[in-house]
Amino acid sequence: MKIKLDLHDIYNRGEELDRALRNVIDEAIEKKARLVEIIPGKGSGQLKKRVLRFLDQKEIKVLYHRVEKDSHNYGRVFVHFRPK
Repeated sequence: MKIKLDLHDIYNRGEELDRALRNVIDEAIEKKARLVEIIPGKGSGQLKKRVLRFLDQKEIKVLYHRVEKDSHNYGRVFVHFRPK
């Protein structure tokens, strides 16, 4: 199962962005999804950096297995979860 989060609509709303990221991580855990695709878009790269900083927080990092940056599409980030 894969869950997708497109950040194009909320890219400039900080709190809402963090809330959406946290919600998608929680949803993946609840539904036992193996993969979350986050689409920050290409743009200047600032949104992608913000997403990666969010995922790198200590309390968030323990919730997933690994992060993969799409080598073919700079505007996508994959968050992998281990099945439990």
